[in-house]
Amino acid sequence: MKIRILVSLLGLAALSAILLFSITPAFAQQHAGGAPHWSYSGPDGPEHWGDLDPRYAACKTGQRQSPIDIKGAEPADLKPIQFDYKLSPMKIVNNGHTILVKYESGSTITVDGKQYPLVQFHFHHPSEEEINGQKSDMVLHLVHVNADGHAIAIAVLLKSGGENPLIRDIWAHIPKEVDKEVEFKKVVINAADLLPADQNYYTFEGSLTIPPCSDVKWFVMKTPIELSPAQIAAFAKLYPDNARPIQPTNDRKILESNFTK
Repeated sequence: MKIRILVSLLGLAALSAILLFSITPAFAQQHAGGAPHWSYSGPDGPEHWGDLDPRYAACKTGQRQSPIDIKGAEPADLKPIQFDYKLSPMKIVNNGHTILVKYESGSTITVDGKQYPLVQFHFHHPSEEEINGQKSDMVLHLVHVNADGHAIAIAVLLKSGGENPLIRDIWAHIPKEVDKEVEFKKVVINAADLLPADQNYYTFEGSLTIPPCSDVKWFVMKTPIELSPAQIAAFAKLYPDNARPIQPTNDRKILESNFTK
């Protein structure tokens, strides 16, 4: 309950069901509650998000918006992220913007001595982030929020290759009905299976890549994981392009780790 209350302080109750769909029961009715509709194209597409609602102003005026093209990163003495992901029953929704898996409480990352619970993860096609001007086939975003209401997102780039067993299971349980969350209690997953073996990363200050575009600290894994061409095509059939365009880096500093396991 504490996490539910604190997450709402981020303004995510006004969000269109990517960061915290179904963390609170009222979230499923967010459009009915007056939050404007947004999309990835047309009059309510990314270039118009900041004009749709005063709560979305950062999408237009923010100076640290995401995603960005990661280039010119500075090597730094950074520590590994401490992942402590545990098993969770699958709770999944096709929310009209992405496929999102809500994660059971108890899984965390530790960054700079602070714990951040894993709230959910979701997918974009193609990748939102670029590295030296190059996109990946897709990207996975793992979203964490701590007791102070601060958010950290881990981005794992996905490239075409071998079939990914966990993604196979996720795709097999996508609900046919949009905006209907379904829990499969007998299907247990572990988000750790979606992490690359080499966990070096790029890090920078950024934002949500959806309205209201509020502050998030980003860690983008340098090494991608694989999924099959058929798995990419299955997601692309639902979401041909659910990636926000690249945003100006401005004066942000991008750091990169270089540690060994």
